[in-house]
Amino acid sequence: MLIRIVRMTFQPEKTADFLEIFRNSKEKIRAFDGCNHVELLQDLNHPNIYSTYSLWDSEEHLNNYRDSELFGQVWKATKALFADRPQAWSNVQVDI
Repeated sequence: MLIRIVRMTFQPEKTADFLEIFRNSKEKIRAFDGCNHVELLQDLNHPNIYSTYSLWDSEEHLNNYRDSELFGQVWKATKALFADRPQAWSNVQVDI
C-alpha cells in the first residue's frame, strides 16, 4: 500500500475555486483503478494550505493515475491556483 500526501498552498482568493475542483473530481479519483482512499485536509493555522491524502495499491497504480487524462485535467486547473510550489511525498507503512 502506497500513502501519497500532496501539500498545496493556494492564493487565498482562489481557495473556493480549488474546493470546487476537488468536489467535482474526488469521486472520479476514488474510482480510479488502484485507488483505495482520497481525502482533503486543511492546515489548522493556514486556511489556504490544503493536503490530499490518498492510498494506492502500488506506485504503478499512482503513476497510471498521474499519466491519465483525468489527472491532466485536474492538475492543470489546480496548479493555476497555487501561491507556492506543491510538495509531495510517497510513503509506505512500517510494521514494527
